[in-house]
Amino acid sequence: MKDSIAEGGCLCGQVRYEFDQTSVITAGHCHCTDCQKATGSGKATILFIPTEALQLHGEIKTYTVVGTAGSNVTRGFCPQCGSPIISYVEEDPTLRFIKAGSLDDPEWVRPEASYWSKSAWPWAPVETGLASFPRNPD
Repeated sequence: MKDSIAEGGCLCGQVRYEFDQTSVITAGHCHCTDCQKATGSGKATILFIPTEALQLHGEIKTYTVVGTAGSNVTRGFCPQCGSPIISYVEEDPTLRFIKAGSLDDPEWVRPEASYWSKSAWPWAPVETGLASFPRNPD
């Protein structure tokens, strides 16, 4: 069913991806300081997708940091234009996080929770009406 295929990519078009929208586990806002630095914003809006559901086309450059919880968080971006595309925790190879802003048409995205609310800034507050976690949920 072509209507359920979501597509996206970077600003210059060198990196593209696609996945079936029905494979999305959830969507959320992450207010951790690493996501703030990586996006240059107050939060990252991400889609949680099983790794096997994602088809990534083009080469990405990655950068890995040790997150606050001690896991290795890798962020992937276009080496040409620098657009953030994907991230993942190396200790969980079954899950990928797609940056919602990189979708060609993100209108269908419905975040269900906010993470790391303790790091949210007054100028980018946690969205009311969503489940909120001060850190990562257990």
